[in-house]
Amino acid sequence: MAATHAQSGDTTERAPWSARISWMLFDWSVQPFYTLILTFLFAPYFANVVVGNGPQGQALWGYGAAVAGIFIALGSPFLGAFADGRGHRKPWIALFSVILATALTTLWIATPGASATTIFVVLLAFVIATVCAEYTAVFTNAFMPSLVPQSELGRLSGAGWACGYFGGLASLFLVAGLIVPVDGTGQTLLGLHPILPLDASAREGDRIVGPLSAVWYLVFMIPFFLFVPDVKEKRASDGRHATAELWDTVRHLPQNRDMLLFLIARMIYTDGLTAIFTFGGIYGAGVFGWGPLELGLFGIILTLVGAFGALIGGVLDDRFSAKFVIVSALFILLIGALGILSVDANHVFFFVDVAPKLPDSSPFSSTGERVFLAFAIVVGLVSAPVQSSSRSLLARLAPRDKITQYFGLFAFSGKVTAFLAPLLVALVTTVSESQRLGMSAIALFLIAGIVLMLPVRSPGQEG
Repeated sequence: MAATHAQSGDTTERAPWSARISWMLFDWSVQPFYTLILTFLFAPYFANVVVGNGPQGQALWGYGAAVAGIFIALGSPFLGAFADGRGHRKPWIALFSVILATALTTLWIATPGASATTIFVVLLAFVIATVCAEYTAVFTNAFMPSLVPQSELGRLSGAGWACGYFGGLASLFLVAGLIVPVDGTGQTLLGLHPILPLDASAREGDRIVGPLSAVWYLVFMIPFFLFVPDVKEKRASDGRHATAELWDTVRHLPQNRDMLLFLIARMIYTDGLTAIFTFGGIYGAGVFGWGPLELGLFGIILTLVGAFGALIGGVLDDRFSAKFVIVSALFILLIGALGILSVDANHVFFFVDVAPKLPDSSPFSSTGERVFLAFAIVVGLVSAPVQSSSRSLLARLAPRDKITQYFGLFAFSGKVTAFLAPLLVALVTTVSESQRLGMSAIALFLIAGIVLMLPVRSPGQEG
């Protein structure tokens, strides 16, 4: 066997609370990128205002996500293989953090009705930011087995994911409650005057989320660099190049049945999950004409639900198994995704007629919006446990001396075909000129992921 379950005879002691909380703060630090930019605010703004055409903007964003996925898939395993046994991980994290912050700040140039050149630069910055965020996660995830015993990995991962969701919620509160005014009122969602003098006609309230996410990330990553111990894993080395070591690991994967099956399953279901995050806000904005107020409220609700879902999933992970959490959550996620697709401006459950949203009506006042929101809450509740338990399962399955390399393969499995779901959504949307039909491709990836996870044997939970 190329690898054995790492929890056998595990003697890892729980790290000091300062180290564990500082490690969780990575999720808090990076989450505004996923919450404000990828999901709720900037992506819909880019599609509907910067490009000025919902289906065309959704397609361009999808192509950008596909390109980022290719770079993540190609680079992550080699970075992990190179890092294991060759030095500390923090310098790599620092390098990608600087590039990430620079790319996020560049999104400020995304003005309404931008030129083709500006749109290209914005998409390039989005690609670079996505790649660097995922590269950084390869190294931060590899710290997990050194912070807690194997029997507590589920709770650590779940608490970290919940911390990320609360970070996303706090950033949404900052933007919607203190910075961006509600259309036509000059006041924020909390009835306050914006703390920044932003030009509404230039949509600076939408554009500020890029620089804001960059500053947020850099500030809250400081405890990670100060308090998380960066101990180089000691192992015998035969001087081989990292590429040769990676190939040796990949060549022996068929001998490690559970790891191989898990990585293949994750490769598929993560495609569907990523597509939901990438296009969920865009779809809602396109169907109901949501502006910053509705998107902000939508984001706050789903982020709060996701945080509690992550905490609950972490407890269930340690109590039952990571596989139990993943399979159960994927099944519920499939139901929620199909429910979302059953809603359009004039129908719910595909065929039931409802009155459309009235112009200038209050948020979520129409029947379609409420049904959409209900199914979205279901998706938000279970999406975090899928990701959190995937991370803890990898940490349990991987050998300690190759943990960064395996988290590189983990990122590879999440991205090697990640271009397929966004690309398929983009292509179907382009051909059909229907956002709903484009989104329907996501269900195929979730179903395949469930089927492939069933044979995986989750490691025992004893510490």
